[in-house]
Amino acid sequence: MIEVLLVDDESYVTESLKKTIPWDSLNVSGVHTASSAAEAIGILESQAVDILVTDIRMPEMDGLELSRAVAERWPHVRRMLLTGHSDFEYAKKAIQLQVAAYILKPVDDEEFMKSLMAEIDSLQDEWEQADRYHKLLYDRKSDEAVLKERLMGDLLLGRAMSRGVLEGKLRQYDIPFSPDAPALMMLVRLGGRFDEYDKQSLSLMEYAVGNIAQEVMGDAYRVWFGKAPHDCLVLLVAMNPNGPLGSAPRPLREEMGRLASEVGRQVRTYLKGELSGVLSPWFEFPEGLSAAYRGALGTLFRHGGTGARTQVLFQEDYPLERASVRSIEALYRPPTLIHLLESKQWQGTGDKIGEVFGFLELEKASVTREHLYEVYLSIANAYLYLAHRQGVLAEEIHAEGFDTLVDQSLIHSPERLRRWALTLLEKLKLRLSDTDQYARGHLIKQVQEFVTRDIGMDTSVKTIAEKVYLHPVYLSKVYKNETGESLGDYIIRIRMEKALYLLKHTNKKIYEITTELGYQNPQYFSKMFKKQYGMTPNEYRDG
Repeated sequence: MIEVLLVDDESYVTESLKKTIPWDSLNVSGVHTASSAAEAIGILESQAVDILVTDIRMPEMDGLELSRAVAERWPHVRRMLLTGHSDFEYAKKAIQLQVAAYILKPVDDEEFMKSLMAEIDSLQDEWEQADRYHKLLYDRKSDEAVLKERLMGDLLLGRAMSRGVLEGKLRQYDIPFSPDAPALMMLVRLGGRFDEYDKQSLSLMEYAVGNIAQEVMGDAYRVWFGKAPHDCLVLLVAMNPNGPLGSAPRPLREEMGRLASEVGRQVRTYLKGELSGVLSPWFEFPEGLSAAYRGALGTLFRHGGTGARTQVLFQEDYPLERASVRSIEALYRPPTLIHLLESKQWQGTGDKIGEVFGFLELEKASVTREHLYEVYLSIANAYLYLAHRQGVLAEEIHAEGFDTLVDQSLIHSPERLRRWALTLLEKLKLRLSDTDQYARGHLIKQVQEFVTRDIGMDTSVKTIAEKVYLHPVYLSKVYKNETGESLGDYIIRIRMEKALYLLKHTNKKIYEITTELGYQNPQYFSKMFKKQYGMTPNEYRDG
């Protein structure tokens, strides 16, 4: 709300304005009056005045002098001048002082309101712009860690991202990593004394561990650390090309093992806690990151203990046996579990899980514990990702349901694992459907179901809008407000994700994939694919 100060040595002028102007309709909450410049300054010192309306001709200090003093001490206050003299010199001085308006007396109420309303509108626009600016600064500062963690989570989970987009995010978040450069990962689980900490205190300890790692690695290495989707700490390490060791990756066991052990020693000495860590082999960032994460996670879950004592394992000593191609296909064929869960497609998620376990039942004779473990990791990965994106801890959904260390029999029996997956899905559904303040709502879920189901047909914003009986412009606006992504971009993203899968897992020709995705022109499809991923479909397949 706006507060106005009226100043005139002829008090009847200010009293008349105060009584006759409909201030409430102008969004003015307070009107103060003064009969001299000195009295006005006293009010300005004690009240949050936004607009000053002052007569020019007053004894001792006139309105021009008052306006100059106010500009120096309260530059945010808008100033309007009242005078019974139309002398050009007054107008010229008013212009020099950058006053908002110059109004002749006797004051016409309509003209006065018009001038005042113009300043109120301008002032409110200025406030809104300032609010947006400060909010952007605040959000950038307060959300930087969240944005970095979200980017790391997306990369760990293998979310497709073009090189240009990735480079932009790395640069924007000041992350000293480069695409295609060699990197390795240390996946860390805190234990010992850390088990007694609450969530906030544990986050501080994880931050401290990351800082210790940066100090131990010194100038030779670049370290990016953050929370992993499975309640672990991820330390990504790359060579510093400008450091003393250059950019070539160093022998893992001889040097990185020593540095990782030193991190553990300092954590034990200074933070009085323990950690379990798994070091991955060198891989190309970010292409090999998701596979390295899954491998290190499996090793940590199976062999890394709970962090009750400090130990560093090498992933190459505990290779994960890959599941059969058909079982992986069932898990990762678009729409993936993560995508289905993100859009709250609970029935679709249940169907996907049923498909996976249906295959395991058919291949019962050849299903090993390693196959079941990969299924477990994929499902737990998706569940935890959704829970953490919604700000919910796993223990709030199911106290012991996400950790095979609690019950190793989970990965001994397909039926037990299936019951576990469906039970947790139901708990996740109830927990997030009832209390998730970020839920997109029924309309968004319905739209996303249409897109994923009909992606190979004539799917567009217009056809989707017709199905939900809304105008395309309105639907686009609602979708963007709810998800942060335009509906058109979402349709393209789902098409491109399916294109990646078809190019990688089938021998279909480009024109066949073009038709299957609903495009009429292979050249246009190739152009869209290159825009999304930085390469043509043929280049991606050949690579």
